[in-house]
Amino acid sequence: MAATLALPFTGIFISIIVYLIGMWLFDKTNGFFLFTPLLVGMVLGILILICWAKIAGTTTAKIYTTYYKPGGDIIFWFLNPATMAFAIPLYRRNDVFKKYWLDCVIALFVGGFISLFGIHMVAKLFGLSATSTAAMLPQAATTAVAMPVAAGIGGDPAVTAMACILNAVVIYALAEFLIKIFRLKQIPKVGTGLGLGAAGHTVGSAKAVQLGSVQGAMASVAVFVIAVAMDILVPVYYNLFMH
Repeated sequence: MAATLALPFTGIFISIIVYLIGMWLFDKTNGFFLFTPLLVGMVLGILILICWAKIAGTTTAKIYTTYYKPGGDIIFWFLNPATMAFAIPLYRRNDVFKKYWLDCVIALFVGGFISLFGIHMVAKLFGLSATSTAAMLPQAATTAVAMPVAAGIGGDPAVTAMACILNAVVIYALAEFLIKIFRLKQIPKVGTGLGLGAAGHTVGSAKAVQLGSVQGAMASVAVFVIAVAMDILVPVYYNLFMH
């Protein structure tokens, strides 16, 4: 069984099937947030690997490594071009970014630092280990960026990926509710887009695109700038306050 899992197509097949199941459930429940395909795929994938480990008489960590390296790693590679594709809505509305670029960069860098402080304090409140805290710190960045940043400061990239996905799912699911409850429709579309992109990464950006071209463009800006900000701020914060 381990040999079967080690085949590249096995990891790809599992990943695609669980995501398709998530899409089916999301459609059948009229977009109920708990059935967001990304979340369903993650949960089902974990359950499959746990069951596989039980049947094979080994650890889940070993099964995950076998799944990830040949097949899962190929799917992970597509995260980078998928992330870069969000430059398209920015290109279409680059007039907005040219007008507000300095405000956007300053706001996102300041917000990024505040998020690091908040994550650190919450981690201390719940008594998380240094490794777990390090894994949580870069979660403001998109998964493709956050995982290597976390690994660079001693965090577990798998925990980082889970945190990024949960962030994205929550923001995607609750975006319209949060916009309504906090009356964000009264603020410029630029702010709404930056918020969705910064908090929800590429998934939040997809939601922003649904709201309008300006929101989509600014969400794309947020994904890129926050990624750069986390790449710079996380190692600095870690060495100053945690190391």
